[in-house]
Amino acid sequence: MNELTRWLRAQPSLTGSPPPLDPSDLPADPVTLFETWIRHAADAGVAEPRATTLATADAGGRPDARTLILKGVDADGWQFAGPRSSAKGAQLAENPAAALNFWWQPVLRAVRVRGAVREAAPDESAADIAGSPAGALLAPGDWVLWRLVPERIEFWQGSPDRRHTRIVFTRDGEHWNREL
Repeated sequence: MNELTRWLRAQPSLTGSPPPLDPSDLPADPVTLFETWIRHAADAGVAEPRATTLATADAGGRPDARTLILKGVDADGWQFAGPRSSAKGAQLAENPAAALNFWWQPVLRAVRVRGAVREAAPDESAADIAGSPAGALLAPGDWVLWRLVPERIEFWQGSPDRRHTRIVFTRDGEHWNREL
């Protein structure tokens, strides 16, 4: 084992403080649970609670990931944006599926969202970039607001004793199934 590996293994993990979680008292809708969790993370002082890792893959299946800011969440999907001309835009054009991963270390919570990705209407994309200094640097129509339409959402709460809790929502038509 090299020195870096020894050092990595000696570092503490799961050092945050998870809030109480009663699995019998969960909403049936994952968007409602996400709102509760992200607001709790912000209230607990988590820096940048909207920051998320977006994972995409190109047409050949090679994965890629980057950090971005969540723009919104509603019944139509989880919104993020960027230039169509970016690597992200090219990958989503080739393979319109993605995953988001949120990690709120101080509260030992993570959320993973996976599904198909669709472009929002052009007027929604234009409204998203309106007033931003970045808008002046882009060609007309290059800014895109995308929606990840989830098929699976996993809420994970860590525990220092390694008895983690996973709450998984899977889409069944217009309804969600939930399991622990």
